[in-house]
Amino acid sequence: MAASPAVLSPLLEPVSFDILPGWRDDVLLPALAAFQRSARHVLEKPYRSGSLGIALPAFAEAHEAAFALTGADETAARAFFEHHFVPCRIAPPDDGRGFVTGYYEPEAEASRVRTDRFRIPLYARPPDLVDVDETNRPEGLDPYFAFARDAGGGRLTEYFDRRAIDQGALDGYGRPLAWLESKVDAYFIHVQGAARLRLTDGTTIRVTYAAKSGHYFTGAGKVLIARGELAPDAVTMQSIRGWFRDHPERVDEILWQNRSYIFFRETEIGDPQKGPVAAAKVQLEPGRSIAVDRLLHTFGTPFFINAPTLKAVDSRPFRRLMIAQDTGSAIIGPARADLFVGTGDAAGDVAGVIRHPADFYALVPRGLVEARR
Repeated sequence: MAASPAVLSPLLEPVSFDILPGWRDDVLLPALAAFQRSARHVLEKPYRSGSLGIALPAFAEAHEAAFALTGADETAARAFFEHHFVPCRIAPPDDGRGFVTGYYEPEAEASRVRTDRFRIPLYARPPDLVDVDETNRPEGLDPYFAFARDAGGGRLTEYFDRRAIDQGALDGYGRPLAWLESKVDAYFIHVQGAARLRLTDGTTIRVTYAAKSGHYFTGAGKVLIARGELAPDAVTMQSIRGWFRDHPERVDEILWQNRSYIFFRETEIGDPQKGPVAAAKVQLEPGRSIAVDRLLHTFGTPFFINAPTLKAVDSRPFRRLMIAQDTGSAIIGPARADLFVGTGDAAGDVAGVIRHPADFYALVPRGLVEARR
């Protein structure tokens, strides 16, 4: 674990729970359950502290108290968060508001073997894909790349991109975990980083992110906007799917603009009512887990998010306590989050339309705030 920052970031401004819009109306037990899962994981392998100064060791008292809250009711959950934490408004550096999007766990039919119907692979991490950092980065390789290809003889180079893989670069070499019917379904599984697959033999498996080619991600929506195919304010997951459905002959043309390619690993189903195991190594809590900028924030940190114009989740203004348990390459900045909505098409319909301004309040361990004062 990296050394803890000495002080909290000035972007974190302590406030009272009383000024959090909707705090008294939120139901906190689901957030407590998510927090407890991260607390248990810390016993096995601590998370790295983020650069905003919310140091993981400062959670020790709250983690110990959380273990004792077996069978807690709503009153106990609220007392727990209010006793151990101080809400701190996150002031974005540009003095603007934060922003939230949504993601979900897709479901799809799949086959363990390639058939005439199921022809699109979801690959496991290939054996020639290696992690890259400053200790082994070859001269000329983009600093963004965290992965490269072992080309033999100790030589590392860029890995195959989406187009090359779609055109057969891994044929006979890569190991498909499963085969899908639709290239568009596969693309959205790549974007979400996980999926629940209903296999032709009647079983269900989960797959989740294992690694990626290393290339920059370019979303299909961005490409369609740039080419004048969709208006910026009309881009949702549903409109992108609709465009692909209406233009099947152009699917590769658009998808190949995204050179990034995701590799997966199979995981246990776990609790079927919860989401997949994500970056924080715990199952996500639908409607209570968020993906954050991992460089800035510490996994397991509670965040109260106020997004009054977001009403797609439960038909009311979104004002909820969430737990940081995932990350993503597009989630950049202190007041930026991806809300995990759940599993399946209904969750996807909600997640696909979430693009809303929001106010962020990090719940910081009380001892850190008092030390700064």
